[in-house]
Amino acid sequence: MCYNVLCDKYATRQMYGYCPSWALDWEYRKKGILDEIRHYAADIISLQEVETDQFYNFFLPELKHDGYDGIFSPKSRAKTMAENDRKYVDGCAIFYRTAKFSLIKEHLVEFNQLAMANAEGSDNMLNRVMPKDNIGLAALLRTKEAAWDNGVPSDPAQVQQPILVCTAHIHWDPEFCDVKLIQTMMLSNELRSILDQAGQSFRPGHKPDSSNVQLLLCGDFNSLPDSGVIEFLTSGRVAADHRDFKDLAYKSCLQKISGCDKPNEFTHSFKLASAYSEDIMPYTNYTFEFKGIIDYIFYSKQSMVPLGLLGPLSPEWFKEAKVVGCPHPHVPSDHFPLLVELEMTPTVGTSNGLISRR
Repeated sequence: MCYNVLCDKYATRQMYGYCPSWALDWEYRKKGILDEIRHYAADIISLQEVETDQFYNFFLPELKHDGYDGIFSPKSRAKTMAENDRKYVDGCAIFYRTAKFSLIKEHLVEFNQLAMANAEGSDNMLNRVMPKDNIGLAALLRTKEAAWDNGVPSDPAQVQQPILVCTAHIHWDPEFCDVKLIQTMMLSNELRSILDQAGQSFRPGHKPDSSNVQLLLCGDFNSLPDSGVIEFLTSGRVAADHRDFKDLAYKSCLQKISGCDKPNEFTHSFKLASAYSEDIMPYTNYTFEFKGIIDYIFYSKQSMVPLGLLGPLSPEWFKEAKVVGCPHPHVPSDHFPLLVELEMTPTVGTSNGLISRR
């Protein structure tokens, strides 16, 4: 499950004047959000725009009652703030069902720090990318026996499979499409490093092979399906002169970030597929001023098979209820939750010590 829950401080009457004040109030909305989470009862839940205080004092204790544990990180600005102000900073959270998964390691990806480290003297990198303190958060999980709903693998060594779950909240402003794409490229590069390390730890003595670790990438990418961000993630490449770079001088920085030696494009080797297509989900964010797809669940298509997903709310209901935008008394966020059921393919050991898939 992937869900941007709309942080309380962003839920203002100025932004959402069509929603009654009582229905914008966090004390009201949080009950509806928790009800949705509990209703769908996903094994893995990724949330964006979670306020720090609400993670520790609401979401985590409530979901622990339901058999989950979770990790969280606020946006990078929290490090510079007083303790009392820090608790209102929003961030990303990942929850997992403890009967099915154990947490091996968590990873925080801070885009402003990566921008500074890879600036290569670029004013655009320092002035446009670095000030945006969005984050990605990743949890390296290991499956337990209970995770295999369709039958436990016959080989006990295959029961405990690594899976990397990553959620991210990419910068929002459409005028900064270059920043969105660069943040996504930085995230991809960090995930490659995490996966290589994980592959090595699960197969000590062998060459690092990130394909041994299944990847789930979900979040609010603030990017439409025809954007450079989604092109990069789904096709594995983006042209160096893509329009989203705005003809700004990023090339040397991006070659360093991507580790790609191709002069005219930047690539990654993940084989990702989007769980949702435009014909299934016409919008994931629904406000008076904007309706579109900006939230996504991507999965490793060589090792996961989609079995089903949660579709959109009925267009007829929107018309009949005269819903011009969300939040709404019956819809607690301006984003809709995404939910996909995936079947994992267990890995199989081969005589030469390599890993293959069934």
